[in-house]
Amino acid sequence: MSLFWRLFLLNAAVLVAGTALLLLGPATVSTPFFVTEALILAAGLAAMLVVNAIMLRIGLAPLQRLARVMTTIDPLRPGSRPAVTGHGEIADLIATFNTMLDRLEDERATSSGVALSAQEAERHRIAQELHDEVGQTLTAVLLELKRVADQAPGPVATALHQVQETTRGSLDEIRRIARRLRPGVLEELGLASALKALTTEVPPHTGLTARCHLDNDLPDLAGAAELVLYRVAQESLTNTVRHAHATRLDVALTRSPTGVELSIRDNGRGPGNAPEGAGIRGMRERALLIGAELTLGPGSGGGTEVRLRVPAPTKAAEHA
Repeated sequence: MSLFWRLFLLNAAVLVAGTALLLLGPATVSTPFFVTEALILAAGLAAMLVVNAIMLRIGLAPLQRLARVMTTIDPLRPGSRPAVTGHGEIADLIATFNTMLDRLEDERATSSGVALSAQEAERHRIAQELHDEVGQTLTAVLLELKRVADQAPGPVATALHQVQETTRGSLDEIRRIARRLRPGVLEELGLASALKALTTEVPPHTGLTARCHLDNDLPDLAGAAELVLYRVAQESLTNTVRHAHATRLDVALTRSPTGVELSIRDNGRGPGNAPEGAGIRGMRERALLIGAELTLGPGSGGGTEVRLRVPAPTKAAEHA
C-alpha cells in the first residue's frame, strides 16, 4: 500500500471513529439522534475525507514525481534532476537525492576514466607484444619456409608455398589486430588520417562500402577527445559490419558551433528494440569522460545513426 493510502486510511479511521462517538456517545446533539442529523454528519464526514484526500495528494505529489525520476535515471545519460518542490522533509529528500546523483556521476566518471586509461594501456601493451614477439616470429618462419621451399623437390615445394601463404595471411591478420588495438596512425598522423584509414580497412567480403567526409576547418582537439572520437567511430563501424547487414556506411566529422560533430550512418536494418550492449555502453562512458553528447537511434532514411558532439576546448583548458 502506498504512503498516500496509508495516511488517508489512518485519517479516515480517526474521522469515522470521531463521527461514531458523536452519534452514539453522550455528546451527541440529541438522544436518540435523528436521521437528519446523521445525514448532516455523514455529509460533513464525506466532505472532510475529500478535502483530506486532496490535501494529501497535493502534499505527496513531489514524492511521486521523485519516484518516477528514480525509475528512469540512467547514469550514462547524466543531467536529469527532479525539481525541488514541496516543503520540509519532502524538499530535503529531493535535494538530498539530487546531491547523491551528483556525487555518483562524479565518482562514476572518475572510475570510468581510470578503467578506460588502464584499458588503453593494456591494448598498447598487447599490440606491442603482437608486433614485436608474434610478428617477428612469424616473419622468421616465413623466411625459413622460403629457404626450405627453394631447396625442396617440386611437390614438397608446392606444399611449402601453400603453408607460406597461410602464414603470411596470419601475419597480416595479426598486424591488423595490432593496429586496431593501438591506432598508431592516430598518434602519428592525426584524427583525420586515422578516420580515413579506418574506413579503408573494411573487409571486402562484407559487401560494405564505407565513405569518409571531413571538414577542412576542424578545431584543434585534445588527445583524449581525438581518441574518444576514433574509438566511437571504430566501435560503430564494427557494429555495422557485425549486425547491421548494411551495404553503405558514411562517416562524417564536421565543425559545429560548439566544437565538432562525428556522424556515422548506415543503410542497414536499424537498431530495433535490441538492448544496448557492452560496446555502446563503452561508447557512452567514453563520451562522458570528455563532456561529449552521444545519441544513437534510427536514421532519417532508415538504418542506424550515431552522433557524437564534442565541445571544443576552452582557452583555459588549452593553456592548462
